[in-house]
Amino acid sequence: MPEIPSHLRYTAEHEWISIEDDGTALIGITDFAQSELGDIVFVELPEAGDTLTQMETFGSIEAVKTVADLYAPLSGEVVEVNPELQDAPTLINESPYDDGWIIKLRPSDTSEYEKLLSAEQYGDHVGEGD
Repeated sequence: MPEIPSHLRYTAEHEWISIEDDGTALIGITDFAQSELGDIVFVELPEAGDTLTQMETFGSIEAVKTVADLYAPLSGEVVEVNPELQDAPTLINESPYDDGWIIKLRPSDTSEYEKLLSAEQYGDHVGEGD
């Protein structure tokens, strides 16, 4: 059973988001998504300074089995990309909610956060609900 932390919000496309104390947002893919993808071998990411629009693609993840697009949970400016993923994309498999985060974003419209799925809704979406 995949881990679905209750303090995060989710997209139906399997991204998670955490709003940090400084107002930025950490974004990654869920435990469910990484387990479905299998061994991740490459991550194509945006650059710091890029502007993202909610639910548009901002990169991709290449796994042994397939390539999957990454979708922005919120609109905003990319302030940081996880530098560890260049050399160790498997961090996403090993630690999807911690070391395997993908980007840090400065949200431009915080009301978009309310449109995202709660942990319970995401669990229902992936068939893990009670």
